Amino acid sequence: MKAVETGATRRAMTCLGRLAVRRPWQVIIGWLLLTATIGALVAGFGRPVEEDVSLPGSDAQLGRDLVEAHVPGASNATGQIILKIPQGRLDDPANQAAIAAAAMQVRQVEHVVEVVPPSAQLGTISADGRIGYATVNFDLGPREVGHDLSDRVVAAASPAAEAGIQTVPGGALALPETETRTSELLGLAVALAVLLVAFGGLVAAGLPLLTAVVTLVCGLGLIGLAGHVTGMPSVATTLATMIGLGVGIDYALFLLTRYRALLAAGTPGKQAIVETVASSGSAVAFAGGTVIVALGGLAIAGVPILTTLGWTAGLTVVLAVASATTLLPALLAVLGPRVNSLRLIRARDGEIDDSRWGRIADRVTRHPLRYAIAASVVLLALAAPVLGMKLGQTDAGDQPKGSAARTGYEMLAEGFGPGINGPISVVAEPDSPITGPADPRLVSLTQHLKATPGVARVEQPRVAPDGALVTVRVIPATAPSDPATIAVVESILDTPVEGMRLHATGQTAIRGALADRIADRMPWLIGIVVLVSALLLLIAFRAPVIAVKAALMNLLSIGAAYGALTAVFTWGWGVELTGLDGPIPVEAYLPMMLFALLFGLSMDYEVFLLTAVQESWQATRDNRLSVRRGLAGTGKVITSAALIMVCVFASFVLHTNPVVKMFGLGMAVAIAVDATIIRGLLVPATMALLGKANWWSPAWRWGRQP
Repeated sequence: MKAVETGATRRAMTCLGRLAVRRPWQVIIGWLLLTATIGALVAGFGRPVEEDVSLPGSDAQLGRDLVEAHVPGASNATGQIILKIPQGRLDDPANQAAIAAAAMQVRQVEHVVEVVPPSAQLGTISADGRIGYATVNFDLGPREVGHDLSDRVVAAASPAAEAGIQTVPGGALALPETETRTSELLGLAVALAVLLVAFGGLVAAGLPLLTAVVTLVCGLGLIGLAGHVTGMPSVATTLATMIGLGVGIDYALFLLTRYRALLAAGTPGKQAIVETVASSGSAVAFAGGTVIVALGGLAIAGVPILTTLGWTAGLTVVLAVASATTLLPALLAVLGPRVNSLRLIRARDGEIDDSRWGRIADRVTRHPLRYAIAASVVLLALAAPVLGMKLGQTDAGDQPKGSAARTGYEMLAEGFGPGINGPISVVAEPDSPITGPADPRLVSLTQHLKATPGVARVEQPRVAPDGALVTVRVIPATAPSDPATIAVVESILDTPVEGMRLHATGQTAIRGALADRIADRMPWLIGIVVLVSALLLLIAFRAPVIAVKAALMNLLSIGAAYGALTAVFTWGWGVELTGLDGPIPVEAYLPMMLFALLFGLSMDYEVFLLTAVQESWQATRDNRLSVRRGLAGTGKVITSAALIMVCVFASFVLHTNPVVKMFGLGMAVAIAVDATIIRGLLVPATMALLGKANWWSPAWRWGRQP
């Protein structure tokens, strides 16, 4: 019996299987009620998102906290209406009248507390007068400013648009695109095609899609509702969509394959369901658990956005395991033999030794050294570009042409220089309260900032009502994603100002600090996740060599993903095919998130392959034969599952958000490499070479042996 399918997990899964068989309609209705309830709550309350990034413990976050403590309303959202005319000046009388009328209407929009029209005196009109921006202040936090409010504000500015002035939302009003329907439909269509080939029947092919959709609706709904109580970046829902579709289909596929195999072997239907949940359900639970453990490692970074992305992705994995081990068995119990109805393709169910994977397994185990060397060379070549990876931060200028965010970014850059899109907020703590505008410390501060290399403009200092804090908005000469902008932050902080303690905050400064923290803690994440995963495998298979080897080999697929990201986004190889104009930096937090996610997902296929190999080993005690049978028996289902996941992930390269494109490409490459080169060649080749050493186990008390 397989090691991951014994003990408490198997007993719990057996109970779930029996429950599904005895009360299938109650289980199905329970899931339907849960899905409907979550859907109704989302329809009633919405799914707010917030792109703000915080970093507790950093100097940039300290500066922000000081502003919120000393300046009333500092935490409220601030948006912009960016204005541009083809000729003339915005401050011409006719244009001023249209802008004033627009500002008056915008003030009437609920939650708008102030509208400051563009003004040359305030520096919000460009030198040529053609471009400017009105500032819109709200009585809401950034997460409460949704698409509906943004649309109402832009619509209220119609007097300016009717006068021939181009109006584009900016700041808190330029909300990111979160629509993933195209990617979802494309992923589901490809999954259906693969499942039809695998199962032959439309009913059997549709079951994994159904459970995945239920997982998706519940997961995205819960994540969206959580946005009301905590900051929820838009990429969290998109990433959850990718994971929900991928693992939701895969886990159901593994169980359905086992169930059909038991039926073909003559096992009665209800008994086959219970046995499927007890055996493959246990493996799915273990595999899902390794994904969650890897994602839990993100807490090591101490970065809220990574923690959020980790638990939201983990939530979808939990739901995928739950739907695969409860909803799917209940559906099978209701369908009975009709699971094979509506057959469209004749499935080939021959001996596994005669299958394509049987022949591959035979060649690999006959010449393991040759295949191990070849696979290693290919993997090292795929990972080699990672040495040139350029980490940084993306900005609105990397969005697709024609999008509101990109248009507004380009308009502001044209009128005020690229740095206007990434201002630095300098926060100064005086050693005693500021006495007034003539306080010499304010003069020294302004002179220091103007003299800092890379600074294009310094706005008038603002003193907090209690005089205990000064804020100055500094416009760098370079774009937010330019490393030179981070150098400006460092230069400001490196030069002391007498009588003041300086901090630099704002999204540009915080994201720069985030990159530094991730670089410091990435080695810890890798070490802890690899160690914990190896321990889990050791508990499951009771074979130290297999556990360590499997954990280390998972690093190879991640290296290939990093290499692909570098080649495409840093070097620009085929970057235009992703919908981008040219090379961009890889978002600083993305490698750490990808590591945790891919390490867990790679472990899924490792568990299913090793489980099959160990089952044969326990029956035959012939290592090479066991490796051959394990690969031949699981190769088709693993590659089918991987193909679905690769297509789902790759479809998200079509998304407008560059960070989502990076996630999609990196995850698609990693899963493709993992399921073919690593699981199909390298793992069986090294296991064939190691022989009985694979199954060596120290003389510990493991408890009851399998």
